[in-house]
Amino acid sequence: MATLNVVLVEPEIPQNTGNIARTCAATGARLHLVGPMGFTIDDRKLKRAGLDYWHFLDITYYDSTEEFFTKNSGPYYYFTTKALHTHTQVSYPDGCFLVFGKETKGLPEALLHDHPEHCVRIPMLGKARSLNLSNAVAVGVYEALRQWEYPALQSYGQLTQYRWGEDR
Repeated sequence: MATLNVVLVEPEIPQNTGNIARTCAATGARLHLVGPMGFTIDDRKLKRAGLDYWHFLDITYYDSTEEFFTKNSGPYYYFTTKALHTHTQVSYPDGCFLVFGKETKGLPEALLHDHPEHCVRIPMLGKARSLNLSNAVAVGVYEALRQWEYPALQSYGQLTQYRWGEDR
């Protein structure tokens, strides 16, 4: 099965991280949390947002960006409002890392400047500052999975009281 990695650098809002954890759990993406974080991992808001999905997570914690980059080899795709390319203009390879910055500041500009070919933007109106972090992660994750034709994901659903194809 293909491996997708979601990286949150210094997340600040527990509800966003909980929602992202739920997205990772539902898609099989690995979650990497890079500190310092603006909350403790046992924060009840974090757990509530992720509901009962925590046991499905493959999650790794890092104390700093330096530790994260030392322990992982990429390729990395940096999601930012400051990119020259959209998130759909790149092909995401197996094992790639989708990297997202903190809610208030995004990723460090020096990091973005050093990797312009791997910076991607989700299109939006110019007057909008940015998408909510958990929404941006969902857009990025599902674009990579779409390109991979949703490996191992169930692509259909069944009604509970009816069956598809039955006459009315």
